[in-house]
Amino acid sequence: MKTLQPAEVWKYFYEILKIPRLSKNEQQIIAYLENFAAQYSLEFRQDEVGNCLITKAASKGFEDREIIVLQSHIDMVGEKLLDVEHDFSRDPIKAIVKDGWVTADGTTLGADDGIGVAATMAILASDSIKHGPLECLFTVDEETGMSGAFGLATNFIKGKILLNLDSEDEGEIFIGCAGGIDTIGSFKKEFLRPGKDSVALEFVIEGLQGGHSGDEIHKGFANAIKIMNRLLWNLDQHFEMHISSFEGGKLRNAIPREANAKIVVKKAELEEINMFFASFITDVSKEIMSVEPGFKMSLQQIDIPEKCLTVDFQRRLMNVIYACPHGVISWSNDIPGLVETSTNMAVLKNTDADSIELLTSQRSSVASAKQDIANRIGALFTLGGANVRHSSGYPGWKPDKNSKILSISLTVYKKLFKKAPEVKAIHAGLECGLFLQKYPELDMISFGPTIKGAHTPEERLEIKSLSRFWDFLLELLKNAPRKE
Repeated sequence: MKTLQPAEVWKYFYEILKIPRLSKNEQQIIAYLENFAAQYSLEFRQDEVGNCLITKAASKGFEDREIIVLQSHIDMVGEKLLDVEHDFSRDPIKAIVKDGWVTADGTTLGADDGIGVAATMAILASDSIKHGPLECLFTVDEETGMSGAFGLATNFIKGKILLNLDSEDEGEIFIGCAGGIDTIGSFKKEFLRPGKDSVALEFVIEGLQGGHSGDEIHKGFANAIKIMNRLLWNLDQHFEMHISSFEGGKLRNAIPREANAKIVVKKAELEEINMFFASFITDVSKEIMSVEPGFKMSLQQIDIPEKCLTVDFQRRLMNVIYACPHGVISWSNDIPGLVETSTNMAVLKNTDADSIELLTSQRSSVASAKQDIANRIGALFTLGGANVRHSSGYPGWKPDKNSKILSISLTVYKKLFKKAPEVKAIHAGLECGLFLQKYPELDMISFGPTIKGAHTPEERLEIKSLSRFWDFLLELLKNAPRKE
C-alpha cells in the first residue's frame, strides 16, 4: 500500500486498518484521533455520545471562505468468512492489493467509512493543501443505528456547508437518501422431546454475495434465511420433521450471506430426505446461479439434541418467514432507477434459550411509505404470534437541486475531469437527514471513491477512484464560497 497514490491518504488508511473500531466499540479510534489532533496542535472536542470534532484554521489567503464541515463516521461493519479466524475487537485488518483494488483477507475492509476518515486526516495533517476554515466531524455508531448523528448536539458545529464523505461511487454526487426503520418480531419457543429412532441433521448455507441492504437491495442477491426456510418448509410438507435450531444473518444493514439449521427426522426417511435435499440444491442453484455463483449448501448428520420445536410453533415461524417480503417494494416515480421503498430480512437469531428473534430493516425515501411497509411486516409478525417492536428509525434526506455547494461541485468536477458527474439520490441511509434536523440551514452533498461489496468480506476499494475522489475534494475546498 505504500506505493499507492495519493500516498498521504493511503498512509492514514493503513494506520486505521490496525485499529479495532466496530460500532459501539470505537474507544481506540477515538483515542487515536485525539492523539493525532494533539500532534498537530489542532483543537479536539468530543460530545456526550462520543462524536469527535477537530478544527483547523484557514490556509493563508483563504480566511474569507465559509466554514466547511468534512464529515465521516469512524465505526465499521465486522463481517468475515466462516473459515476465517479474526477477532474484530483485537486483530488488525489484513489488506491486499489486487488487480487495481484494495480488499481484505476474508473480512470486511472498513473502507466504509475508514477512507473518508483517512482523507480528512490527510487534509488536517497537511500544511500545503489550500482550504478555508475546517470543522472535521467524526461520528460514532453509524452502522448500527446512527446514534452518533441522533445524539449530535445542536451547537457542536458552526459550519453551514457539509461534505459527507461516505458514498461509494466515484463520479456520482448524492443529494438525497432514504430513511429507515427496523421491525423486530420475537417468538416465544415451544418445545418437545425428539422421538425414538430419530436422526439429527445440520444444513449450512454459505458463499452468497450478501451486500449492503440499501445500496444493493435491487441487485437480486439471494437471502440465506429465505433459502433455508424454503428448504425447511418443503421438508415439513413431505416428512415428519422437527427443527431444533434455525439461525441466519448477522447485521441489520446487510443481506444475509449465511444460515444454518438443525433438524430431527425419522431414521427410516433419511435416504428420501437426502434425495430431496439433492434435488432442492439443483433447483435453487439453477435459479440463482447468474447472481450467486458461489452458493454452497451442505448437509451432515449430527448428535441428536435434547429438545426440538413443536410442529405448531415451527410452522408459524416458517410461514411468517415465507410470507415476509424481502427486496424492492417500489421504485421512485420521480427519479428514474431509484429504489423508493425496500425491506431486508436481515437476522434470525436465538436471543435466549426460549426465544427466537427475526430482525428486518425497512428503507424509503417517502416517510409514509417507510412506515407503511414497517406496519405491514409488523402485522404479519403479529399474526404469527410474535411480540413486535419497531426501532425509532431515522429520517431521509430530501434532495435540494438549488444547493449552492452542489452548483460549485458540478463546476469543479467538469473542470477537472471534462465531464459532468451524475447527481443522484441513494437508497442507502446517510447521516445527512439527521444532521438536517439538528441544523436546518445545512447545505450538503455526499461523495466518495468507488467501494464494492460494503458490509461483506468481498468489500473492496478501487485504487484509481481514490485519486479522482482526492483531487475533486481538494479542488472543492479551494473553491469554497466566500463568506457573505
